[in-house]
Amino acid sequence: MMASRLSNGPSRQDVRKKRRMKAGQGQDAGSHDVGRSGGSAPKYIDLTRYQMFCWKVMGGAVVRRAKLDSRLELQLQQAHVRMRAEEYTAYVWTTVLLVLLSSLAIGLLLAIAMLSMLQAPAEIVMMVSVLIIPLPPAITLGMLMAMPSIKAKERGRDIDKRIGPAMSFISAMASADVNIDVIFKELARQDIYGEIKNEAEWIARDNELLGFDILTAIGRAAQRTPSVKFQEFLQGVVTISTSGGRLKPYFLQKAEQFEKEGKLAMRSQLETIGLMAETFVTVVVAFPLFLVVIMAIMAIIPGGGSPALTMFLLEVVIVVIVPFSQFGFIFLIWNTTKESSF
Repeated sequence: MMASRLSNGPSRQDVRKKRRMKAGQGQDAGSHDVGRSGGSAPKYIDLTRYQMFCWKVMGGAVVRRAKLDSRLELQLQQAHVRMRAEEYTAYVWTTVLLVLLSSLAIGLLLAIAMLSMLQAPAEIVMMVSVLIIPLPPAITLGMLMAMPSIKAKERGRDIDKRIGPAMSFISAMASADVNIDVIFKELARQDIYGEIKNEAEWIARDNELLGFDILTAIGRAAQRTPSVKFQEFLQGVVTISTSGGRLKPYFLQKAEQFEKEGKLAMRSQLETIGLMAETFVTVVVAFPLFLVVIMAIMAIIPGGGSPALTMFLLEVVIVVIVPFSQFGFIFLIWNTTKESSF
């Protein structure tokens, strides 16, 4: 009986192992992963499969040869592109390399076709190949390197467009004596404020998850925001708080200021749209009409030039110039009103 109990009971190694586990649990009780399962990547890492492929192909070369581009890092943060500068550089290099290989293959096939089927001179084939092969990689490189800056400017325009209503929300909460960290936390839940809501989310993230105090989180947001107006507002919050001033009058003043600036911008926008409407009537409606009448009269009058050439120019004006100019003005007015509307 004693032997069976000893054989079925825990061994000394098991007891020691359990004691070590309990001791380890007691030591690590204060530090643990939040919201992550074992082996899972953090939420902010959301690279696509192609971007992961680019990092595997060019990551080592980028780390060894590329210099740390702080400007690109800032642009990625301002655009809210969840990639490091090294990862984005690897993405750009790999994409440009693939486009270069594709353009080389297309240029080679085109040269063979021109030499064999069209019997084109070798000089013309060489000129066409030289123009075709480097053009797509150069365009791709320029577009990809400019993409973070373009997205950052789009976010900045959206912030400037919505900053007036957002300031009214902040000043209303400040009038109720709500703490500044709670104000930005509530602002991060309001989808109506667009990119300002995303900026507030990052401030709340730095404060609650990364452990920064609220003023440090606001200062970090002021450094990476793409909007000059929002940057000045956040810097004012930090300055007034550190100097012992009151934030409630500052919020009320900013709300009133941005409301007046919004009215002035709207008035200026209406004047611009009116000027564009007058230009549209003059350039797109009246001028082509007079031009068509004059060209039709010249085609009828003897000695007014070649009738065939006049009819060809008349067709070009009617079929090409008039429709494209109308669509261009319509797109310009639509884009202008879209950027200014809330």
